[in-house]
Amino acid sequence: MTPRLVLASASPRRRELLASLGLEFAVRPVDLDETYRPGEAAPDYVLRLAREKALARAGPGELVLAADTVVVLDGELLGKPSDPEEARRMLARLAGRRHTVYTGVALVDGGREATEVVASEVEIAPLSAEEIDWYVATGEPLDKAGSYAIQDLGALFVESVEGNYTNVVGLPLPAVYRLAAALGHDLRRRVGAPANRRT
Repeated sequence: MTPRLVLASASPRRRELLASLGLEFAVRPVDLDETYRPGEAAPDYVLRLAREKALARAGPGELVLAADTVVVLDGELLGKPSDPEEARRMLARLAGRRHTVYTGVALVDGGREATEVVASEVEIAPLSAEEIDWYVATGEPLDKAGSYAIQDLGALFVESVEGNYTNVVGLPLPAVYRLAAALGHDLRRRVGAPANRRT
């Protein structure tokens, strides 16, 4: 019997990425303590959270997928801004510089699990104060790690990406494919016909 795919995340970006493949899945977000532990490396942090989320939703007959993404600049983790002013400060720091985006991915199938951390390097264009103010005023940065969304208006300011693009969005699809295969599941057999795919 093919286990049901469950996404243990409330992220609309992760939902959209899975849906773009035509995969059928249930969404069951997890609310857990995401406090960063002092001295914890960014890859360890995102992997720990991804595992905890997947394990919290693991059930019989289900293949549970969870992920966690963080932006790192100068060794500092940049999460979601608490208000527009913090978003402005983050964007001013990122402007004209390269940073790293880490995503921890975990898949749990019964008592088995497979995990991976994916890293991508992103360069943000130099930004004027006016450009930052405009972008913050759109509201888009306020619920995004690092205060930008590469798949939406933030794409105007992303000069380059080294590594996987979907990782920067929040769910590295090649990693999901590899991890599913490691657990004996071929996602190609689950792919349907996404509504937004042109024929």
